[in-house]
Amino acid sequence: MANEKHIQFEKFPVAGIRLGVACAGIKKEKHPDLVLIEIAEGSQTAAVFTQNAFSAAPVVISKKHLSQSQPRYLLVNTGNANAGTGEQGLADALACCDLVAKVSNSKSFETLPFSTGVIGEYLPVDKFSTAIKIAYENLSEDNWGDAAGGILTTDTVVKAFTRKINIQNKLVTVSGIAKGSGMIRPDMATMLAYIATDAKINKSVLQRCLFEAVNHSFNRITVDGDTSTNDSAILIATAQSGIELKQDSDELSVFQQALTEICEELAKAMIRDGEGATKLITLAVTGCKNEKEAKDVAYTVAHSPLVKTAFFASDPNWGRILAAVGRVGITDFDLTKVNILLDDVCIVRNGDKAADYTEQKGQSVMDKSDITIHIDLGRGDKDIKIWTCDFSYDYVRINAEYRT
Repeated sequence: MANEKHIQFEKFPVAGIRLGVACAGIKKEKHPDLVLIEIAEGSQTAAVFTQNAFSAAPVVISKKHLSQSQPRYLLVNTGNANAGTGEQGLADALACCDLVAKVSNSKSFETLPFSTGVIGEYLPVDKFSTAIKIAYENLSEDNWGDAAGGILTTDTVVKAFTRKINIQNKLVTVSGIAKGSGMIRPDMATMLAYIATDAKINKSVLQRCLFEAVNHSFNRITVDGDTSTNDSAILIATAQSGIELKQDSDELSVFQQALTEICEELAKAMIRDGEGATKLITLAVTGCKNEKEAKDVAYTVAHSPLVKTAFFASDPNWGRILAAVGRVGITDFDLTKVNILLDDVCIVRNGDKAADYTEQKGQSVMDKSDITIHIDLGRGDKDIKIWTCDFSYDYVRINAEYRT
């Protein structure tokens, strides 16, 4: 693989899913940049997509094709986002679906296209024909690891997680891969996620399961506050295990927990791999009057360049956190009820510097690679947890050199 750093991925293939990888040379030669995922007939597919008004052509086409049929194939390319490309972009995305249909003897609308990479450049469709044939020829249940590498762009690590859960004395598999490193604040980064299970779940229940998992994972991360034009998350239930999970059942709850855990692991892996990131920062905001207030506080702190650069420097400059909370615009804000902690070190107690806080205590936390900022407003019972990262020199370099 072109990306040198990898996490260990224990192979739990999902019956009914085959994956193939090829080098199309879309941006670099001899670089795995095209992935084809085959879905067994009888499967159900759920999806969530970017909320960006300039949704990429493949997002538009995927939504349209999902409304027409259950997909048989997912086609993913890196190196080119096919976004901001107008009618030509839509035609190019459809042309790629046609190529899949031709090689697989399926219908064009049975393919969902996905693209990630540079915005505003037309897709080099002429490079897809041979690559799609190669990917189709090497389709295999065991290709999850290669596929996880084939969807990466500026990522430095493969992001893949899997679980086996016991339901009705049988094992059900849930496996997922994802990519995402910068332009991350999904709001459904640049993120793509593909998750599959061999359980049988009807489409409406599957869609609710995905919404629930996404809202507690991919929609709780931010690297830089930018929502991509291409974000997509797909959940497939192949029914190959023979285990049916019905709405409101205990078995579905077990599956939901496993699905959410996988999505959270994939989401946190994106943050750990944020472009140039050196720290995973968990923001736990509690004691809020409503969810909006909790989100406003969490994301204001998470998006503060001053906070993020202080964490990169391992500088316990906690005044930057305090200032960010103070500019959220909360009405009737009783500062005497506010407490802020770095891990278990209290830095602000009742709105004032904690009497027992020392620079040494703060430094001991800031030197860690995983840090939790706990902000308690003391105003209510609503809370939220999100994940972000620091800003390093490399973040600027990677994004400044993105097209070179």
